[in-house]
Amino acid sequence: MAEATQQDKETWESGPLPALDDRLLASDLVNEIEFLAARARSLGSSRANAMLASLDLKVRSYSVLAMACSGTEPSQRELADFLRLDPSQIVSLVDALEQRGLVLRAPDPRDRRSKVIRPTAAGVELHQRAAAAVRVAEDTSLAPLDGPERDQLRVLLRKIAFG
Repeated sequence: MAEATQQDKETWESGPLPALDDRLLASDLVNEIEFLAARARSLGSSRANAMLASLDLKVRSYSVLAMACSGTEPSQRELADFLRLDPSQIVSLVDALEQRGLVLRAPDPRDRRSKVIRPTAAGVELHQRAAAAVRVAEDTSLAPLDGPERDQLRVLLRKIAFG
């Protein structure tokens, strides 16, 4: 099989999905919630990563930047817990954003042994552009759903994710 071209990859990541054989769609797996959630996440992350690429971000680095810009002043430990990532992954992500001048570590007023992550002005500006790109990716992923279905999906996913 020939290797996919960059254009093919970009179309797959951000455009319509390739048609699947009906025999695959007839498998029991297509009704398993964990599979469906994993596939939807994979498709959504691929689309978001494609949209964020021009900003030199990926979904994980965007998530850290978004939380830094949220006004919540999360600590690295809180980011790890909230994003369900290993603390060492958070350190790497924050290091990369800090090297780009997008975030900074500051003493945590709640615990002087800890650092909170705050955005810089450049981080806030990039976050605004990145959030717009993520909305485009989300609109592409959720195109089969109407407005009320999207709202219902958000409610259900929040319930699963946060109880």
